[in-house]
Amino acid sequence: MNNASLLPIMALLPFLGALVPGLMIRAGRTACATFTAVPTILALVMLGLCAPDVFRGEVLQIEFEWLPALGLSVSFFLDGLGLLFAGMILFVGLLITLYARFYLSGDDPAGQFFTYLLLFQGAMLGIVLSNNILLLLIFWELTSLSSFLLIGYWTHLPEGRQGARMALTVTGMGGLSMIAGMLILGNIAGSYELTDILAAGDAIKSSDYYLPALLLILGGAFTKSAQFPFHFWLPHAMAAPTPVSAYLHSATMVKAGVFLMARMWPALAGTDAWFYAVGTVGLITMVLGALIALFKDDLKALLAFSTVSHLGLLTMMLGFGTEAAAIGAVFHIINHLTFKAALFMTAGIVDHEAHTRDIKRLGGLRHLMPITFVIAVIAGLSMAGIPLFNGFLSKELMLEEAAHTDWRGSHYAVPILATLGALLSVAYSFRFISHTFFGPVRDDYPAKPHDPNFGMWAAPGLLVVLVLLIGIFPQATVGPLVELAATAVVGHELHHWHDLKIWHGVTPALIMSAIAVLGGLILLALHRPLERLWNAVPRPEAKVIFDHVVGWAVAGSDWIAHKTHNGAISRYLAIFVVSTLALGAIAASGGGLAPATRALLPVPPLAWIGFLLLVVAAIAVVLLHRERFLSLILISIVGLGVSGGFVYLSAPDLALTQISVETVTIMLMLLALHFLPKSTPAESGIFRRVRDGAIALGVGGAVASLTFAFLLRDFSSISEFHLTQSKVGGGGTNVVNVILVDFRGYDTFGEIIVLGIAGLIIYALMHALLDGPAARRLRNWEFTQERSRDRHPMLMVIATRVMLPMTAMVGVYIFLRGHNEPGGGFVAGLIIAIALLMQYMASGFGWAQERQRIEYHAMIGWGVAIAGLTGTAAWLFGKPFLTSSFGYFHIPPIEEFELATAMAFDLGVFLTVLGAVMLMLYSLSRIARYAGETVNTAAMDYDPSQGIRETTEEER
Repeated sequence: MNNASLLPIMALLPFLGALVPGLMIRAGRTACATFTAVPTILALVMLGLCAPDVFRGEVLQIEFEWLPALGLSVSFFLDGLGLLFAGMILFVGLLITLYARFYLSGDDPAGQFFTYLLLFQGAMLGIVLSNNILLLLIFWELTSLSSFLLIGYWTHLPEGRQGARMALTVTGMGGLSMIAGMLILGNIAGSYELTDILAAGDAIKSSDYYLPALLLILGGAFTKSAQFPFHFWLPHAMAAPTPVSAYLHSATMVKAGVFLMARMWPALAGTDAWFYAVGTVGLITMVLGALIALFKDDLKALLAFSTVSHLGLLTMMLGFGTEAAAIGAVFHIINHLTFKAALFMTAGIVDHEAHTRDIKRLGGLRHLMPITFVIAVIAGLSMAGIPLFNGFLSKELMLEEAAHTDWRGSHYAVPILATLGALLSVAYSFRFISHTFFGPVRDDYPAKPHDPNFGMWAAPGLLVVLVLLIGIFPQATVGPLVELAATAVVGHELHHWHDLKIWHGVTPALIMSAIAVLGGLILLALHRPLERLWNAVPRPEAKVIFDHVVGWAVAGSDWIAHKTHNGAISRYLAIFVVSTLALGAIAASGGGLAPATRALLPVPPLAWIGFLLLVVAAIAVVLLHRERFLSLILISIVGLGVSGGFVYLSAPDLALTQISVETVTIMLMLLALHFLPKSTPAESGIFRRVRDGAIALGVGGAVASLTFAFLLRDFSSISEFHLTQSKVGGGGTNVVNVILVDFRGYDTFGEIIVLGIAGLIIYALMHALLDGPAARRLRNWEFTQERSRDRHPMLMVIATRVMLPMTAMVGVYIFLRGHNEPGGGFVAGLIIAIALLMQYMASGFGWAQERQRIEYHAMIGWGVAIAGLTGTAAWLFGKPFLTSSFGYFHIPPIEEFELATAMAFDLGVFLTVLGAVMLMLYSLSRIARYAGETVNTAAMDYDPSQGIRETTEEER
């Protein structure tokens, strides 16, 4: 099997695995963690099988067509950069699973946590493996949604809910920006495949739309990676459980923006706009994040702002736009992963054991938590950039590039600011270590601290071992991977690659590093007076600004909603149609309408009769709209008139469908009107009626004029294609049905989903009436309609029961013949629904419901699922979604017959239509019970056939 075929499996495994932990809540944390680790390990194994091919220089690719007309395909590829990030996501995910098993308490819903974790893992894998930017955007938004669930996991904490909303708002806004940028980029390149876009870098950079595309895409990257001025959301996400913080802010979510910038390097980097936008924002973020981190007392807050700073470092390196900077950025991505994940887990251990993360309440923990102390020291020294630890090596590469970078003619601005950022990094790193673990043992800890069991410190312990190994043997441990990933970033072979090593001689970077270490230690010694100064100086709080902006946006939205959405449907329609008229008038005022090319044909008398009937019925509906029952009858006349028009124009399939729809609609509406007053109150004044009439006449006239103008002119048509290809390509002679289930099957799929949603919404709205004041009003309902003394006439009862099996047979026949004759799943579903509706109307809700114990929610779900699975089955054969197939078979004594996969899709349509209609009916039956309908009388629940037998026996 080609290793490329493992890529979609690898991307789907976490999503499939996410189904398991949620079902094992009662099995305990160990079982949930175990079944969370299984898909992660399997995906790691698959990645390992693909790795040799990638190291040989191959780019693994696989593609499944989905919506080729829109440029959307399910395509994945794996190169050096994807291998690095996929490995990070899976490896750290496995460690986080182990850590979370021991971190979560017995009261935390472990199954829910691990389900969210796998969903997020799958979304991140989708980002780094996608070869189609539209598919990448889908996974990008999934990371925002799944991270929202993870950050807000502790729903009882207000700060957790607020942090989750803030993260979703900021990253969601960035996602919208990125969608626009990606669409522009795909339009420039003429393809939405990443490999094509990266190969078209020169054409993209020379395009007039390069700058808008760049800024929009950077908007998405900067918000996701918490770059200035969007840095504030990340620290507030620290309200999440520590395993979430360690995963999201070391290897995954915040690195997604960095990954995007690295991935888009060949297409977007190398221009002044890239350098100044990316490099400047990264440099500001690095210094600002480090400065704020120095004065944070909460361990996780300190690490959060240090993450912001290191993400700024990575962004700045990518902004420099050189090969050496790309190498340094890739190397630091690995190093930051190791020490930052270990430090977050260490902070979690301290919080777990000491019951506080406040540095001012800690100190002396090296005596009480020696193992945790060793882990924290190794990881902290790496974060500070001390020699023999891996953070030192990538920091040296950063300072070396900064020393040779000019900013608008200045040779000193970038080196000085980069050294300042490194200096602040040393200061907050040593503060983390010294203020937490050094000093005397205190006697006022909230809880007695001690080292946790092995399971909790194993994950950070393994990471600091990697810190040391990479720091001492960089080339042997990660050198080939760094070279491979950096090659993928720049898009060509590296011309200036040198093996990673500890000693590079006395260089400007070494001098800058020494200044940073010395300055950081001095800064730490002066921390107390500097902290007093920091607290005394007024400064804007990003969170306060964000809250104000959100508040203004909400207030503005409320004002607009109050003016336009006051609960009056007539106002909504008026705004919509007036806006449409205005846009149409603007378009028409530009002229350019081609002259008419078709002559008017004489109108047959029968058409005039039908036209006048429709007009009279429509006018009557308007005039008599207050009389609900009469209006419903007139509306049905309009519908039947349209059906007659379809018959007259030789469209039997449309006529059959329209008649079925009209029948179902009027029956449901009649049952619904049973619980409403006979007439609506006269609430509209003369002004409102004149206004609404003018709008209606304007819209009707505009639509009629547009239709008339359109029909008088020649236009391109695909009718001939459908007529010629219906039998050849779709295997059916009923062109309408073949269009619905084959040529435009995706449209039909969307329509049955909408129909299913409508049925569920009606059920939910009706269910809401069964509680509270509405339920009390229903129980005391007084019917205004005249009530028949014989609620369930015997003749109607017997007739409908005799007709039920016959109608069911007709429905099956209509379904089976639909591919070649008028019919199909939609009409068949309506026909059988009509038969069941008649049972309700003839024998009553209670009698019919007692004998139909069908879960209509599930029927809708199965219908949509069958239709969807029919479409995805085509992928197994390398065909686009919903590609149908057909064949002819001969089984004696049956004559030759045809089987088409479209029949399975049509079955899904049938189940969805039947389920939606019956769910609506079931909702009405529940209302009937609450409205005091006589559901328990003999006439409704008594079997009439039993009555006939009893009468006959008495006569005998």
